[in-house]
Amino acid sequence: MCGICGEMRFAGPPVVHEHIFGMRESLVHRGPDDSGQYLSPDGRAGLGFRRLRIVDLSPQANQPMGNEDGSVRLVFNGEIYNFPVLREQLLARGHRFRSHADSEVIVHLFEERGADCVQELEGMFALAVWDGRTRRLTLARDRSGKKPLFYYQDAERIAFASEIKAFFAHPEIPIEVNQEAIPYYFIHGYVPCPETFYRGVRQIEPATSVTIDASG
Repeated sequence: MCGICGEMRFAGPPVVHEHIFGMRESLVHRGPDDSGQYLSPDGRAGLGFRRLRIVDLSPQANQPMGNEDGSVRLVFNGEIYNFPVLREQLLARGHRFRSHADSEVIVHLFEERGADCVQELEGMFALAVWDGRTRRLTLARDRSGKKPLFYYQDAERIAFASEIKAFFAHPEIPIEVNQEAIPYYFIHGYVPCPETFYRGVRQIEPATSVTIDASG
């Protein structure tokens, strides 16, 4: 289990380092072993990561994970079962790896196929990829929805996180109870996806990828 979070700005001031840091540290229980953070050079995107070491225990496997030139950045929670096979295929096609982590396989697949790369992944995952080449953010979740991924969007930004509590650490995200969701809890014992208990906060649905461009 790891914790991922981030923000993409469509308008207004750039992403604030402290906001990403606050969201990230609210997820420390998901990843006590290490942490990482990335802000794009244009200030339009920020990614945060809390790591639980499982596959590759080295610092080279820390996230946000970048490709060779740093134009693609990934934060990822989960496990890719077929990553050894995918890694060998990518090496044969000329990609260079610095780790043995399954996360780095996703980065290089994204270089080739963009958001469609998730079709090749067998496993459980929630991921976010910032593509600096196109200034687009891609969010995706595994087919059965084993790994959680929530987002908040308004006219200026989209923010995402492994847990809703991360949004409480962002001072510019209003947290209001969604009164309309309460009856669902009494009917089902939970709030059905993609809704949540909070207004403006939704879930990425299982087997879904979403790509957001610079205009929002």
